[in-house]
Amino acid sequence: MAFTTWITFVIAACIIAVSPGSGAVLSMSHGLSYGVKRTSATILGLQLGLLLVLAIAGAGVGSLLLASEVAFSVVKTIGALYLIWLGISQWRAKVAAGQGIQAAQAALPSFRKRFMTGFLTNATNPKGIIFMVAVLPQFINQHAPVLPQLAILAATMFVIDLVVMHGYAFLASSMQRFFRESSAIKAQNRVFGGLLMFIGGALFFVKRGAAEA
Repeated sequence: MAFTTWITFVIAACIIAVSPGSGAVLSMSHGLSYGVKRTSATILGLQLGLLLVLAIAGAGVGSLLLASEVAFSVVKTIGALYLIWLGISQWRAKVAAGQGIQAAQAALPSFRKRFMTGFLTNATNPKGIIFMVAVLPQFINQHAPVLPQLAILAATMFVIDLVVMHGYAFLASSMQRFFRESSAIKAQNRVFGGLLMFIGGALFFVKRGAAEA
């Protein structure tokens, strides 16, 4: 892979990673509630989900999903419903009187639950498949072995998104001092829950043609 091609991909990956989406919302939500260190499990799950989507696109399965209206609709619906369910769960999360951010940290979900939440958020995101299928081929030399090139692109995207999501979590965690009262925690849950539901609802309007534009 040419160095200029790789640098161009780095720029594209940075723009995509920084753009607000379900991963960024989840990273900020968990960063605010649990702190950066504990949010690392969530972010690791996000990265594994991202790598799965990249592998699917690289194997050509993504193209098959985009070619089939039914298959794409199934993936899109699953992803949208999952984000909406996640948003509703956060919106309705109970906060007892007098609880603050310390109580939220004490009620920390298990590592596995945080990891799976992150993993499913990215793995069921049809927009990720569209991006990979539409963009990846432009950075791959068809006259050279494909697998090493995919490995380089995957490692690059993994590192970039890992850093960016930790940055979002850090920014959110720096606001913890403003969320010591139960009313503030409840407002936080509704803001992030609402954002997740909004993003999930928006997925229903994602079209296969977006990958062909």
